[in-house]
Amino acid sequence: MPDIIHLLPDNIANQIAAGEVIQRPASAVKELLENAVDAGATEIRLLIADAGKQLIQVIDNGKGMSETDARMCFERHATSKIHEIDDLFRIRTMGFRGEALASIAAVAQVELKTKRTEDTTGTYIEVENSMVKKQEPIAANTGTSFAMKNLFFNIPARRNFLKSNAAETRHIVDEFIRVALSFPDIFFSLSSNGQEMFHLERGTLKQRIVQVLGNTYNAKLVNVQEQTDYLNIYGFVGKPETAKKTRGDQYFFVNNRFIRSPYLNHAVMSAYQEMIAPDSFPLYVLFIDLDPSQVDINVHPTKQEIKFEDEKIVYAFVQAAVKHSLAQFSVTPTLEFDLDPNIQQLDAINKPFTNEQKEAASSSPLFKNFSERHQSHFIQPTNKSELKHWKDFYEGADRPAGGGNSQDSQDTAMGQEGGKKFESLLDQLRKPEGSGSSLGGFSSLGSTPAAGGFGAYASPGQGRLELVVNEHAPLTQLHQVYIVVPTNRGFILVHQQLAHERVLYERFVQVGADKAMATQRSLFPVTLQLSVQDAVLMNDLMGDLNQLGYLIEPFGNQSFVIQGTPADLEQGNEKMIIENLLEQYKHFSSDLKFSKREKLNRSLAWQQAIKPGTSLSEKEMRSLIDDLFKCQQPNVTAGGNPTYIEFKRDYLEQLFKR
Repeated sequence: MPDIIHLLPDNIANQIAAGEVIQRPASAVKELLENAVDAGATEIRLLIADAGKQLIQVIDNGKGMSETDARMCFERHATSKIHEIDDLFRIRTMGFRGEALASIAAVAQVELKTKRTEDTTGTYIEVENSMVKKQEPIAANTGTSFAMKNLFFNIPARRNFLKSNAAETRHIVDEFIRVALSFPDIFFSLSSNGQEMFHLERGTLKQRIVQVLGNTYNAKLVNVQEQTDYLNIYGFVGKPETAKKTRGDQYFFVNNRFIRSPYLNHAVMSAYQEMIAPDSFPLYVLFIDLDPSQVDINVHPTKQEIKFEDEKIVYAFVQAAVKHSLAQFSVTPTLEFDLDPNIQQLDAINKPFTNEQKEAASSSPLFKNFSERHQSHFIQPTNKSELKHWKDFYEGADRPAGGGNSQDSQDTAMGQEGGKKFESLLDQLRKPEGSGSSLGGFSSLGSTPAAGGFGAYASPGQGRLELVVNEHAPLTQLHQVYIVVPTNRGFILVHQQLAHERVLYERFVQVGADKAMATQRSLFPVTLQLSVQDAVLMNDLMGDLNQLGYLIEPFGNQSFVIQGTPADLEQGNEKMIIENLLEQYKHFSSDLKFSKREKLNRSLAWQQAIKPGTSLSEKEMRSLIDDLFKCQQPNVTAGGNPTYIEFKRDYLEQLFKR
């Protein structure tokens, strides 16, 4: 038998290795930006075309490379930062393994222009499929220009797995922001298809945060600054009102390197305990500086997951630093004991308390009740006749119909009428199964549709379950959150928001490619100004939103005009609806199993559903229940939460030991 083990060719080995480092265009952007930072650049420009699929170019004014270094940088594991094994535990630079450029050259067509200050000419190199195609001297400015074209041109399968241009652009923007926040003393710019998206001048960290995340945060940032012998923590956290439903504005940096750490995120969240909602996330941009020997950054190809030697100490320091800053800047809840200056002008403060006033006050019944009897709850009336006959409230029901005053008779009649309605409801509950009028039947979770009737469900061994809604058994809203609906075997408690979410969700799902929802044009279109990240997201969602009834058009410079909204949606708060919709969409984006349209359908259903605290009329409640049980799956929301809970008659009787 011939030998079967052989060495892979370099180009194939490089392509396999590139899969760990270059997963998408944003991965290459991260590596190239970090290389420019390591080169000592003070100005870094990023240019992309076709969401990085066609072109990713990074131009810096760093120290550049010699002709030999320019050629060597494309070799695997070629680096200027590691000379011995101990250097791995003293890493201060962004890159160190020498994998990035070799990986990029294996999956793209690369053009490199570089020149050092001391050299009269620069070096130009073309690399394709890990092979150098051209190398020649060139006139160039000091620094490096690295352009990669046609990403994954030699691996069509990998290229087919890339997302839409808008989705890939969002990932590129995320990587750009992380590097830009790490180094506010460096100028950064980002241009996409010839249009500048970011122009970030050099400045302080706070200025960079405001430049990147928006001017709305300018007065809502709290400074964090703690220095210890073990580590230093600095940066900014947002005031509680900046908390959102998404994790988009949370940034941790260790030795200027962006990291992902649910553990440290929990430390920040615990510092905000009882200041924000449990399902909200505060803004923070925090930097941790500590001895490189205390952290291992070489545990993941992307270097975004690290290990601390003692993560519990880091957790405690982060939590304490954030808590201290929030308390120091009076953000945490406190009792206010400052006296209102207007109180000092009152007569009770300015004028003396005379003996006559003192005697009059001490002789009053109110004074005696507090001082003599020590019963603040007992107030002796001055005239008993002024008291209402409170006993009549209980005695009215036993009084003859013609006796007593008119008010008492009216109260009695109302009590009797309420009793009749209650008895009627009990009669409906006592009726045998299948009797009474109905809007449709249903069963508990997991049942299957029965034949006949919309939303009709049958439950094995339990008989058909029907809603009982008529003039004798009306619907009842409880706490402006729930709707009590009588049934032939008890009643169900419907959560109005979750029920409405299910109705809206199925309505959005039914909107197909050839059927758009009706749009009501606005008399006064609303202009919406978004951040760069949200503008990219809006461009990605605009087509689907137009199909769902939202007529939105780009207006340039991250601005959009809301020309119309769904016909059945109340106008007047279009801007808030779209902003909340984008936040909710990003909340669902963490779950990769959802398609873009599925995320949008769920986001819109949550956004438009009636919220707890909304008072509903009898007609509105009937309409909602009717629509709910016309749904294909009325018992749960798209997220799996129950829309109603059933209370059966035998269970109710057990509660009262009947």
